[in-house]
Amino acid sequence: MEQHRARLEELLRAYGPGSRPASHGRYALIGQPETLVILERMETNPFGLRSAWEKELEDVFLDDLEFAWGPRIRLSR
Repeated sequence: MEQHRARLEELLRAYGPGSRPASHGRYALIGQPETLVILERMETNPFGLRSAWEKELEDVFLDDLEFAWGPRIRLSR
């Protein structure tokens, strides 16, 4: 994800721990180590990610991360 360094830094600044959105309890995944893997899947296999996610976890976490990252393909309903 080296090519996304600036984008990752902006994501952390805008939505990560200590940000206004995070202070309201949103964007809980941002700042967690696993976020890098989720973002990689979002970039390379977004529909597979959404399919697997919906079977195991609450959609709001992925929806928030998707909004903050701003992927090319919106997966949320």
